[in-house]
Amino acid sequence: MQRRSIALAGNPNVGKSTVFNALTGLRQHTGNWPGKTVEVMRGLCVYDGVEYALADLPGSYSLLARSAEEEVSRDFLCFGGAQASVVVADAACLERNLNLVLQVLELQPRTVVCVNLVDEAARRGIRVDAEALSARLGVPVCACAARSGEGLDALLRALSSVSDPDRPAPRALCPRHRRAVEQAARRVARALSPLPAGFPNARWLALRLLEKDEAIASALAARLDADRFARVRSALEQVRPSIPDDLQEHSVRARYRMAERICAEAVRAEGQGYGPRQLRLDRLLTSRLTGIPAMLLLLCAVFYITLAGANVPSQWLSGALLGLEAPLAQGLSALGAPAWLTGALTQGAYRVAAWVAAVMLPPMAIFFPLFTLLEDAGYLPRVAFTLDRRFQRCGACGKQALTMCMGLGCNAAGVTGCRIIDSPRERLIAMLTNSFMPCNGRFPTMIALLSMFFAGTHALAGAVMLTGVIALGVGLTLAASWLLSHTLLRGVPSSFTLELPPYRRPQVGKVIVRSLRDRTLFVLGRAVAVAAPAGLVLWILSNAAPGGIRLLSRLTDALDPLGRALGMDGVLLGAFLLGFPANEIVLPIALMAYLSRETLSALPDLAVLRAVLTAHGWTATTALCALLFSLAHWPCSTTCLTLRRESGSWKWMLAGMALPTLFGAALCLCVRAVSAWLLG
Repeated sequence: MQRRSIALAGNPNVGKSTVFNALTGLRQHTGNWPGKTVEVMRGLCVYDGVEYALADLPGSYSLLARSAEEEVSRDFLCFGGAQASVVVADAACLERNLNLVLQVLELQPRTVVCVNLVDEAARRGIRVDAEALSARLGVPVCACAARSGEGLDALLRALSSVSDPDRPAPRALCPRHRRAVEQAARRVARALSPLPAGFPNARWLALRLLEKDEAIASALAARLDADRFARVRSALEQVRPSIPDDLQEHSVRARYRMAERICAEAVRAEGQGYGPRQLRLDRLLTSRLTGIPAMLLLLCAVFYITLAGANVPSQWLSGALLGLEAPLAQGLSALGAPAWLTGALTQGAYRVAAWVAAVMLPPMAIFFPLFTLLEDAGYLPRVAFTLDRRFQRCGACGKQALTMCMGLGCNAAGVTGCRIIDSPRERLIAMLTNSFMPCNGRFPTMIALLSMFFAGTHALAGAVMLTGVIALGVGLTLAASWLLSHTLLRGVPSSFTLELPPYRRPQVGKVIVRSLRDRTLFVLGRAVAVAAPAGLVLWILSNAAPGGIRLLSRLTDALDPLGRALGMDGVLLGAFLLGFPANEIVLPIALMAYLSRETLSALPDLAVLRAVLTAHGWTATTALCALLFSLAHWPCSTTCLTLRRESGSWKWMLAGMALPTLFGAALCLCVRAVSAWLLG
């Protein structure tokens, strides 16, 4: 079967990844925002007996690369060997998207323009004449609504025709420069020719060299032999006097003027486009006065729905799972398993895994879809816009707000997502501070502590308090970012382009299925996989008693002085240490240490849990210190390994563990001191 390589390019937030998924059948959630990759994603599509290898490039505004995303896209389009390109554009803001379209046409005439989101544009009164646009650009143009599949067949037909090597390339629109520039470009192109296979056309390369594009010059120096590159440099020196210094600026202005003329012919705006309702929403959600309160209210609403909806299902699931323990133990005994093995598997591995599943699954099944709905509606970029000024004042980058939001799901994913930050200094700051945002593994402990000691069964009170904890996490992130940017990682904050996409109506059904499959079940499976062996080890530590003293007791007794200094006790501090593989198991570890063999028999009832903890000396101060230390302490093992991989240094991994721990310890010391002063 014949195979053709296709590059899929486009601005951020134009539905490019939706087109990619629809064509290939893959379901990677790729792109430039938090939870999406900077790397090139690939997929296969078969049409009319030809296999197309599609490369989903990171979203880019221009081939004049100023970010890591744009560098990846430019390098692939130039040297990736693609036989044709598909450029995805947003029908609702076509004029801005045409800047990239015109650049790609100049580079690769075998291109199809996919005008996506035509359904959304139509709702806003915007109509794109695909035939008129095709006539002006000189290449096929397909109007699509990729989410519903509209126009994808036409896109594949056009791609089949354009990428056919036996057919002549389309006569794509190519901006022309003044005579002196064109003559200079021809001279440099002759010095470049003949180019090896897989290189872009010589005229495009010559113009980039005349514009003093250092990245292209470096790429050519690395790929051409020394003699040819010397001829190119000689040709450049000879024509340089006839080239204006502002050639690149002139080229950019010319492309934007051309885009304006094309849209005047091909686009009809019958409505008001980005209308008053969206403007009012933006004023509410991003203004200095209301942006932060609106963000906190939305977060509180998400937590309220999560807490109110998860309480009863958690009790049902816990009862069902713990009810299986006795039959499981009987089955193991019937198979001849010794008593110690039966106890280790049922009272250790199974009980802890059941606790984690019962406590995590219902809240995550509600929280992740709600969070994904906000993401798909276009709200997360507005969070970054709202917090950008605060991060700038702390010497960090506003994109850190996006990676911070990712940390609410998983800190390891948040650390990986820091790749979207271009500055190495600011990227490292974001990685080191990401664990100040509580991940899904810490939510069960926080929710349980708030419900047992502060909010009771009132979901609204619990939601408000949990929102306050998240706000404190944001404050700690800003404080730690300021500290790092003024000590270990000094530097000037960088600027970046942040596009606020239009508000979109999420497809609720697809969001629920995707979030349950890709987030909830994935995270739960990983947590249970860690919880079961951890429970087994904990049962052994709780029951092995050399010299008449249990191993777990030896550990907790040794940690007790430090734990009490932090307002907790040795059992809880030991639980945090032993919970290093996964934060989900911290509270089960503490309960197992308190109750030994009777560990988790009555966990569904929070009143019973509170009675157990208060019987072992817990007070509201203990619970508050435990809550704060859960918010700010070393990240889990997966996050630490991710931090080591992304930073390339064990030193920075250790710094990422020490930084939140020091902040958490300081908070606990303050709470203990204030409590002693008030009660003493």
